[in-house]
Amino acid sequence: MTRFGFLSLALLSLQAFAGTGFAADAETVAETEVANLAVKAEASFPASEIFGVKLVNGRPTEALISVINDEPNPVTVNFLGGSLWDLEEESKVVRNLTATRYGVEVPAGQKETIPYSFATEMHPQELRLNIAAILSDSEGKFFTVQAFNGTVSVVEPETSIFDPQIIFLYFFLLACFGGTVYFFYTVWVAPYFPQKRKSGKTGEKRATGSAKRPETPAVEESTSPAVASATTYNADWIPSHHINRPEARKVKGGKKPRA
Repeated sequence: MTRFGFLSLALLSLQAFAGTGFAADAETVAETEVANLAVKAEASFPASEIFGVKLVNGRPTEALISVINDEPNPVTVNFLGGSLWDLEEESKVVRNLTATRYGVEVPAGQKETIPYSFATEMHPQELRLNIAAILSDSEGKFFTVQAFNGTVSVVEPETSIFDPQIIFLYFFLLACFGGTVYFFYTVWVAPYFPQKRKSGKTGEKRATGSAKRPETPAVEESTSPAVASATTYNADWIPSHHINRPEARKVKGGKKPRA
C-alpha cells in the first residue's frame, strides 16, 4: 500500500520534471522507493485541532515539513507532494495534491523546515493523507521520504450570520420577495378594491373663506379719505339748479293707435 503511495508521488514529480526541463531523469524518479538514508521528514499542521487535521474546502491547508539530515553529506529537497486515499479501498487514490518544487539543500547534520500548502474542493468525508518528499543526494540519486500518513477530515467552512456574503444574500432575497409581493398586489389585488373619491370639502372651504372676507370695510377705508375731501368744497358759488337735480318723470306708455 505504501509503495503505491510513493509511486503516485513519483508520477506527480515526473510531471514537474517534464515541465522544468528534467525529462531525462523521469525514469529515475518513477523508480524511487523508501530511502535507506539517515534522513527523516516530519509534517506538522499549525491550524490543526485536538480532534485531528481538518481540510477546509476552499481554504489553503498549510503543513510544515521538517527535514532532518543525519547523513555525512548534504541532501536536496526537490519536491513535496501528497495524495488523498480512500479509507475503505486502501489502494484507491481519491485525489492527487499539487507537487511543489523547492530545491532546498539541507546540510549534513542540519534541519530545515519547509512550508507546503494545498487546497481541496471535495465532499465532506474522511480520507487518508499521504505527504512525501522527493530528495536527491550528492550523487544525483532520488529518494522518497514519507513525511505524513494519517487520517484527515474534509469539512465545509463555517458560516456566520455576520458574514458580508450572507448579509448581502439575505438583503437580496428580501428585496426580491418584497418586489414580488408588490407586483402581485398591484396586478391582482388592488383592482378589486374601490378607489376612494376626492371629497368636495376643499371647494366648500374655499367658498366659505371667500364669503367671509371683510371686503366692504376695506373699500370704505380706502374711500373714506376721498369722501371726506369731496365734502369740504364751498357750495355758495354753485348755482342751485346744479345742486338740486330734477327727478326724472315716469311716462306711462299708451297704446299705439291701430292703423
